[in-house]
Amino acid sequence: MSESEDRRYRRLDPRSLRGLAHPLRMRLLSTLRHDGPATASQLAEKLGESSGATSYHLRQLAVHGFVEDDPERGKGRERWWKAAEEGTRFDDSLFDNPDPAVRGAADLFMHEIATHHTEEVGTWLGTAHDWPEAWRRSSDLSDFTLRLTPAQAFELNAKLHDLIESYTELAPGPEAEDAAQVRMHLHSFPRSTH
Repeated sequence: MSESEDRRYRRLDPRSLRGLAHPLRMRLLSTLRHDGPATASQLAEKLGESSGATSYHLRQLAVHGFVEDDPERGKGRERWWKAAEEGTRFDDSLFDNPDPAVRGAADLFMHEIATHHTEEVGTWLGTAHDWPEAWRRSSDLSDFTLRLTPAQAFELNAKLHDLIESYTELAPGPEAEDAAQVRMHLHSFPRSTH
């Protein structure tokens, strides 16, 4: 990982993982990362939660450094929040942490990520007809089965991550009217054939 990439992504440690591993906190952070700064009330409306709940969990995210005030926005007492980094890096060693609370938080975190990915795919399938044909043709729901060693799977994932990361440098500016946020999900895991 390059130095600039390292500054854009937060590497989870046991303390920060336990601060983030909550379904609403993860949804709040994801929304701020994807949709930009917002107030607790705006997030509550968007996510179907109470503003009291979003305010509380935003403050908890701030304690752990995931979100911060956006002082360029808001008037008076209106508090705007923004994501502190673009993404999160998960260290697999968290699954082996001696503290059962950390291992439980790791499991919850990964299951919430999988649930969120499923919801995003479902939303796309339910709204694809609202998008121009060019976007429908450029979307993809593929799966592949390969026979690999752990080292080969690690290498393949690293190459895919590098390829995807290279497209951040090619991102069109705001004047590109046909550009949109594109979500890429990468899932790779072994499966038993017995």
